Amino acid sequence: MEILLQLVYSGIALGMIYAVIAFGYQLTFQTSDTLNFGQGDALMLGAMVGLTLVNLGLNYWLMLPLVIVFGLVQGGIVERIGVRPAIKIKSEFGWIMSTIALGIIFKNVAENIWGRDDLKFPSPLPESPIKFLGANVLPMEILVVVGAVLMMLAVEFFNRKTIYGKAVVATFNDRDAAKLMGINTGLVITFSYALSSATAGFAGALIAPLTLTGATMGSVLGLKAFAVAIIGGLTSGMGIIVGGIILGVAETTTGFYISTGYKDVPGLVLLLLVLAYKPAGLFGKTAIKKV
Repeated sequence: MEILLQLVYSGIALGMIYAVIAFGYQLTFQTSDTLNFGQGDALMLGAMVGLTLVNLGLNYWLMLPLVIVFGLVQGGIVERIGVRPAIKIKSEFGWIMSTIALGIIFKNVAENIWGRDDLKFPSPLPESPIKFLGANVLPMEILVVVGAVLMMLAVEFFNRKTIYGKAVVATFNDRDAAKLMGINTGLVITFSYALSSATAGFAGALIAPLTLTGATMGSVLGLKAFAVAIIGGLTSGMGIIVGGIILGVAETTTGFYISTGYKDVPGLVLLLLVLAYKPAGLFGKTAIKKV
């Protein structure tokens, strides 16, 4: 029972990282009906930039806001270069290929700057586990869960309580109506991409002390986060959290009780079932388009 509890703890921490990245997919989808398929590379860049700042002597806690600022800039660049031209000409394949291409470029740049070898990110917290409700848990795993929840709550607070956040919500509800009301929807979309990459970069800096940091670390995480977004529903914040936890726990328990070679199977099977029987996601709402 203790082992199972530890696997659940690790799964929740992993799932919350998936959820934060998937939350970034949701941010761009809500405002522009587009997705940044280089989201995993935004996470990687956040981790690598964070590692560089820490190695230069900056405190881990002071590094986090700088990584978020870096993510904001990087996400804005992705929208301006890769997404906006495609939206203007209404090319659905344009933004898909552009975000994938930019992700590959970012990964190649990272390989040339930091090398191809995985690097150790120093942990800001003790690495010895602590006893929590009958099982051992790493302090960094607790920080990951708390940090992920706080990030998502901060974005929700921004959307609900600030005038700029309400502009984001208005653009999500009806982009054409928001434009008629004087809202700069282009700027809102740029901001949603900036915020999306900022959350991914923040997630990268959070998870880096728990794993090795390298130029390829974001590829699998970004793909699994996309699966979480589909499973939970691209229109549901709660669905993304639940989907992340389900996938994280399924991976850790399958890897221990069956084989690490099969740890990805349950989540992918669930993804296929959701796509077949509930395409909007477990908690998502099917969009009704008026014609």
